[in-house]
Amino acid sequence: MAPPAAMEAQEAASRNAFANDVSAASHISRVTVVGSGNWGSVAAKLIASNTLKLASFHDEVRMWVFEETLPSGEKLTDVINRTNENVKYLPGIKLGKNVIADPDLDNAVRDANMLVFVTPHQFMEGICKRLVGKIKEGVEAISLIKGMEVKMEGPCMISNLISELLGINCCVLMGANIANEIAVEKFSEATVGYKANREIAEKWVQLFSTPYFMVTPVQDVEGVELCGTLKNVVALAAGFVDGLEMGNNTKAAIMRIGLREMRAFSKLLFSSVKDSTFFESCGVADVITTCLGGRNRKVAEAFAKNGGKRSFDELEAEMLQGQKLQGVSTAREVYEVLSHRGWLELFPLFATVHEICIGRLPPSAIVEYSEHKPNFALVEGSAQYY
Repeated sequence: MAPPAAMEAQEAASRNAFANDVSAASHISRVTVVGSGNWGSVAAKLIASNTLKLASFHDEVRMWVFEETLPSGEKLTDVINRTNENVKYLPGIKLGKNVIADPDLDNAVRDANMLVFVTPHQFMEGICKRLVGKIKEGVEAISLIKGMEVKMEGPCMISNLISELLGINCCVLMGANIANEIAVEKFSEATVGYKANREIAEKWVQLFSTPYFMVTPVQDVEGVELCGTLKNVVALAAGFVDGLEMGNNTKAAIMRIGLREMRAFSKLLFSSVKDSTFFESCGVADVITTCLGGRNRKVAEAFAKNGGKRSFDELEAEMLQGQKLQGVSTAREVYEVLSHRGWLELFPLFATVHEICIGRLPPSAIVEYSEHKPNFALVEGSAQYY
């Protein structure tokens, strides 16, 4: 029989080991993806491949699915869970057996301490209000949503909306990310924007990074998010150019002017925005890829080919099989900000895109305005932005 002192030491070691196990278990992160469209499904695939490999994450990834009945009569969530594939929004791609589709939003987020938001931006306020009081304390969030809300007091970024309504920290992930290309594992980059906590940003980088998806953290959440938001307006302009067969020189000019207006608008709204952010994947790279491909460019091209006679709503329903355009609503929201603040003449491209979208101008107007160097002396303290 072991001496009493040795027995006590063994018991103490067992207690410490148990405590360490409990502590380790309590620090394992559970991830839920809120949204299950094209990009949401790809995000779930990326994350699920990493949670299986990383000891700090629970294997299972919940994905909240807005329930739909498919033409077969089956529920979309049932088909995803049976086939491991989002047959409506990402057909032909296996998500990973550890992705669980859940049609119940409250249940999907209940145990999560990391929330990935990826839905059309116009739905986010309603989703956040539904989640008040339903999430765990200390949850971290990241938004992959490209858009913003415009309220009476001014523009509200989606990351701020999430933070304010749910009382949680929210990073953003933006970049040159056409979802279908990432789904088939073609190399791509992305940018994580964070406010202050580099450690949390690195955890998101770890969760999303794969050999074919390279993620870089940048301490400029507003700049990263505005890049992802505003590039869809530029993509509409590029689509109009394509629809009118104006050629690559014109399209390059539109992309350059658009990037310049993106930077100026971002820095007028948030003086903390960094010039260097526009050279990250979320900036110039996202402008390029969205103006060459992507749904906003595609539908804008069809709009211009039809001389603006078919509405974006009609074209969206016909061409996107349930996916949503972000550019048209973002162009309207940007126009509201410009109009309210007296900045319309400073941003001729942004203003023209919206006026084409609502039928006030023909698609050909995209190159008919005379480009001029905006007079930033009109806006106090902003002369340094060009």
